[in-house]
Amino acid sequence: MAKNYFDRYIWLLDLINRHGYIPFEDIDRAWIYSHLNKGGGKLPQRTFFNHIDAIFDTFGIEIKCDRMRGYYIVNNEDLEENGIRQWLLESLSINNLLTESRDMRDRILFETIPSSQRWLSVIVNSMREGTAVEFTYQSFSNDKPSSFEAHPWCLKLFKQRWYVLAKSDFPKPYIYALDERMLNVVPLKKKLKVPSKFNADEFFSNYFGITVDNDIKPSVVELKVFPPQVKYIESLPLHSSQMVVEATPEYTIFRYRLAPTYDFKQEVLRYGPDIQVLAPEWFRDEVASDVKAMVDLYD
Repeated sequence: MAKNYFDRYIWLLDLINRHGYIPFEDIDRAWIYSHLNKGGGKLPQRTFFNHIDAIFDTFGIEIKCDRMRGYYIVNNEDLEENGIRQWLLESLSINNLLTESRDMRDRILFETIPSSQRWLSVIVNSMREGTAVEFTYQSFSNDKPSSFEAHPWCLKLFKQRWYVLAKSDFPKPYIYALDERMLNVVPLKKKLKVPSKFNADEFFSNYFGITVDNDIKPSVVELKVFPPQVKYIESLPLHSSQMVVEATPEYTIFRYRLAPTYDFKQEVLRYGPDIQVLAPEWFRDEVASDVKAMVDLYD
């Protein structure tokens, strides 16, 4: 049931966003022909208003009505600046569009996100309601699964996988993957509050990816990047702190302020000989050691 409503919210957001302004009569007409409308009936106004309230509570996207032109997204200019809003309208709305245009499905290809659809709507609903859930989880390093109560704080998409940051019995919140490691998610009625000082963007601001390691402190990281990878990194920065400190035809040096954790090291290694770590020295030595170990595999 939660997933059905989640899909409806995305459908409604996409419809209003595409039109800019749209009267309720046109929304109702579009709903009659939507693949989500299993019964084929009209959209009750009470249900419509409930969806608007839920969209604001869940995603912070406000929908209002202009008497002359119809319903519109108030904070439309924020869509490109907010990760979840951009993801919603660019990813899920495309998925809805493909569902309605089945004849095009074999001509547009997507990367699969393992198992995310199964648990995503349940966790989003738990976050919106401020309730706990019961996870049944088996990490890749454990032979047996375990079940425990957790309080979801935020969601993050990284490398084709959704992750949830949740507080359980550990002293600090922990990251759980919504892939085959997450065996079950059961919503609970227990009410919990996210700490008032918690900010998801700030929590991950010093990191690349989802690995948060308190033993690795943020520092100045410099990478020497060689063509043609320079243009790729310029167009899709590795971190919000990215800046160019030197640019030549032969190479470009990028500077970052972050904690170079495992995820960041893996990203650097992914570029092979097109990236050289200059600083900090300990991180340069660690990457060099991994490169040497890779070379030894082929000797």
